[in-house]
Amino acid sequence: MDSAATWQVRDMVELDLDKVERNELRSYQFPWTRGIFVDCLQSKNLCLVLQEGDDLLGHAIATVGAGESHLLNLCMRRDQQGRGLGRVLLAQCVEGVKQRGAEMMFLEVRPSNQVAIALYESVGFNEIGLRKGYYPAAMGHEDALVLALDFRQHDFSGSV
Repeated sequence: MDSAATWQVRDMVELDLDKVERNELRSYQFPWTRGIFVDCLQSKNLCLVLQEGDDLLGHAIATVGAGESHLLNLCMRRDQQGRGLGRVLLAQCVEGVKQRGAEMMFLEVRPSNQVAIALYESVGFNEIGLRKGYYPAAMGHEDALVLALDFRQHDFSGSV
């Protein structure tokens, strides 16, 4: 983790969408569209950005309902990976959904995304299922691992 923390995590606003969209396009072969982010903001999902100065380094989107949350998107700019900031953004996302009443968080991740899987497992997420053909891929579709973290059984904040 950076010793001099000059970054901040804050709520995403519509003015962030150009930078969010740019990060998304640079990070994923099949990125979310601007319209999806607009829908998430309008739906009052938990939408966060991690910013350093004027640079937007990452973003996270989660839903909350019926005591559960679903991490829909966690994206760190590729040139910023390895600084521990993905863990910071994930921790802030978890705190945000807990404040909204969530007791658990679910997510899907590509089996090929070993960096993300390592992050999620390092903070206590466990694999609970598989969604066949969930993600678009260059050659058809890729499965998704379904992971879950029960906040009642795991003190996430202590593992960050």
